[in-house]
Amino acid sequence: MATILAIETSCDETAVAIVNNCEVHSNIVASQIDVHRVYGGVVPEIASRQHLEMINLCIEQSLSGAEYQWSQIDAIAATVAPGLVGSLMVGVTAAKTLAIIHNKPFLGVHHLEGHIYASYLNDPQLKPPFICLLVSGGHTSLIYVKDCGIYEMLGSTRDDAAGEAFDKVARLLGLSYPGGPAIDRIAQTGNTEAFPLPEGRISTPEGGYHPYDSSFSGLKTAVLRLVNKLQTENGQILPINDLAASFQATVARALTKRAIACALDYGVKTIAVGGGVAANSALRQHLTAAAANHDLDVHFPPLKLCTDNAAMIGCAAADHFNRGHRSSLSLAVQSRLPITEVMSLYL
Repeated sequence: MATILAIETSCDETAVAIVNNCEVHSNIVASQIDVHRVYGGVVPEIASRQHLEMINLCIEQSLSGAEYQWSQIDAIAATVAPGLVGSLMVGVTAAKTLAIIHNKPFLGVHHLEGHIYASYLNDPQLKPPFICLLVSGGHTSLIYVKDCGIYEMLGSTRDDAAGEAFDKVARLLGLSYPGGPAIDRIAQTGNTEAFPLPEGRISTPEGGYHPYDSSFSGLKTAVLRLVNKLQTENGQILPINDLAASFQATVARALTKRAIACALDYGVKTIAVGGGVAANSALRQHLTAAAANHDLDVHFPPLKLCTDNAAMIGCAAADHFNRGHRSSLSLAVQSRLPITEVMSLYL
């Protein structure tokens, strides 16, 4: 039973949590959404400076909230890849410093592996093998989870990630940042069938289409052309609700088809969903209904654990720690690292 103090600073949330295996004792998240909203997206330099301002306070709040002393912590963990290098360095430097001062082991965690483990926090009985649909602002992946640290990438996006497409379409519709929650809210009163939009498919050299890979740039362009057409015909008045609902439903259908096909083809009975887009109501409805039709189980993290947080990093670190995995204090942050190379982070 490992107790981990975990730090997550891969993008624009400064997060610190204390986790005992799959049990969360504290989970502090300092969001930077208000800071970056004026720019319509994350500014890396500003994100790094915000992490520097918040990291010590978040560590203190996490310890006091859990009522833990350093003697009760078994190891210190931090996200080391992938992510914004400046942001990652703040969290990793803090984690390594704490590990040295308090004589604790250090574990570097892969950010995407953390999103996989977010489902364990909701259901500790979840066991591999299963398929993970990981959908966020930077990633849209179908991952075959075989065991802790053992993953096979089955599908990914060829261009925009699903969350990135939400942000860009929200900007086209004049909605606020971040785009996912804004579109989800306004789509509740829209007609999902008002505008037929392309789901996006990837052709294969031998003919046909790739069953698991996604593409959202064409969908984004289709929305842009539709918005321009409607503005030309109707002036400045746009049916924002219907546009948002049609776009959201199209993304949900595309992701659901690929996840279900992947699980059926690989004979896996369970699908776990992770990442910020896992909070999307349309995706939850479409995937849950489709999975039930095929006798598949679907696991979603709690809404508060879909976006970046340190609890999921701590849960992943605890599993690695229990298996005897440790990271070197010389481990460097990396902006990119395939999830298939997770075990390169450990001695």
